[in-house]
Amino acid sequence: MARVLGSLLLVAAAGVFTVGAAPAPPAKATPLDRVIPAPASVTPGAAPYRITRDTRIRVAGSPAARRVGEYLAGVLRPSTGYRLPVTAHGGGGIQLRLAKGPFGAEGYRLDSGGKGVTITAAEPAGLFHGVQTLRQLLPAAVEKDSVQPGPWLVAGGTVKDSPRYAYRGAMLDVSRHFFTVGQVKHYIDELALYKINKLHLHLSDDQGWRIAIDSWPRLATYGGSTQVGGGKGGYYTKADYQEIVRYAASRYLEVVPEIDMPGHTNAALASYAELNCDGKAPPLYTGTEVGFSSLCAGKEVTYDFVDDVIRELAAITPGRYLHIGGDEAHSTSHEDYVTFMDRVQPVVAKYGKTVIGWHQLTGAHPVKGAIAQYWGLDDTDAAEKAQVAQAARNGTRLIFSPADRLYLDMKYTEDTPLGQDWAGLVEVQRSYDWDPGTYLAGAPGSAVMGVEAPLWTETIRTNADIDFMAFPRLPGAAELGWSPASTHDWDAYKVRLAAQASRWEALGIRYYRSPQVPW
Repeated sequence: MARVLGSLLLVAAAGVFTVGAAPAPPAKATPLDRVIPAPASVTPGAAPYRITRDTRIRVAGSPAARRVGEYLAGVLRPSTGYRLPVTAHGGGGIQLRLAKGPFGAEGYRLDSGGKGVTITAAEPAGLFHGVQTLRQLLPAAVEKDSVQPGPWLVAGGTVKDSPRYAYRGAMLDVSRHFFTVGQVKHYIDELALYKINKLHLHLSDDQGWRIAIDSWPRLATYGGSTQVGGGKGGYYTKADYQEIVRYAASRYLEVVPEIDMPGHTNAALASYAELNCDGKAPPLYTGTEVGFSSLCAGKEVTYDFVDDVIRELAAITPGRYLHIGGDEAHSTSHEDYVTFMDRVQPVVAKYGKTVIGWHQLTGAHPVKGAIAQYWGLDDTDAAEKAQVAQAARNGTRLIFSPADRLYLDMKYTEDTPLGQDWAGLVEVQRSYDWDPGTYLAGAPGSAVMGVEAPLWTETIRTNADIDFMAFPRLPGAAELGWSPASTHDWDAYKVRLAAQASRWEALGIRYYRSPQVPW
């Protein structure tokens, strides 16, 4: 009997061993149309390409293109464990190629097959965006910083892609709570993955002034010394700011600095008494209420101050835009507001920059070429909407950041532990499911430059907080800015969004698991 049982046990063990040794099902490549933002055109092919230890990254010519190749190698090497040398010689492998074609400034073409992957673009920015698509076509484990088993397959076929809008932004409020250079860089890397190309930095507000201005040093040293809740605050030296600008440029993001005025200025008013109409400096402010502060529109020193700040900031900002705020100036009379904006907009032009202002700018006299950033709600007063639409018909360009759609600091639900709800609760579908081209009645579609997803930081203190509020809504904002309107479909998008979860987990992104998404 014991002999029989022993035989049975041996057979069972052999069976278990046989099952355990069965070959795993063949790995499947991520379909070309599974990425975010949705590409303009996808044509599936037959054979996938497999990245191996013999793969080379081939880039000829432009130093900027070679830097994109080095960036790609930096993404792939830790997880694959492969050398992936960047070279100008040979064929096959992964090729980054600059060539004339119908790509525009940021478009690209990705061709994948058994012998290799080629990304072609007219400009290095297009190559970089193509690299982001390639990242998403690889398994999520490619994002990890330790060697993973693979295999590293890229689906065969062709992607032809270019953005719907030239302006695809995200704003980070570093005034309510201060974020270090390293923290901002962390966010830049997340933005780059989804082809966002503008980083709007809200550098001043009632609670803190965050950029050193040599001619008015107390703005940073005193006005930047606190934050919401009374923390120690902080500010960027000019070298710090230039490092953010440099790093953003290496990810093909343009920094748009904002100095909010004439309201949201308590940090400046507290730093210099002469900026107040009564000559008395108020105390520093660490609360969250808005609309109580104002520069003194009737004092000439105000415009000396503005000129100095814009001059110094423009000098260290290589980008095209400078944002002058202009929202919630409730303690400024309409007459004073118009006077102020009429004086300040030409200063921006004097120092070689294009004016962006919050959409209240349209209540003054927007200069030729000015851009208004609309942050109203679906149910904003009809007269206010009509004012913005009229300005758009008169030539003012628009960036859309509707607060009840794209404000990343709005709570998802009543139970969301972070954020605010003054604009409503903004779940993932609501954030994604609208069309910038037709959003504002009476505004011509040709006036729309793009979209921006602001993140105000009254309740946001850490990168984990940023991640929780930005993901999963940020990719939807990116898709609204990049993808053709014809690709817009919530039911299809939510499936693609769910597939991003493993990538976020590999990157260490703590995200909100919305019940609207089939994770």
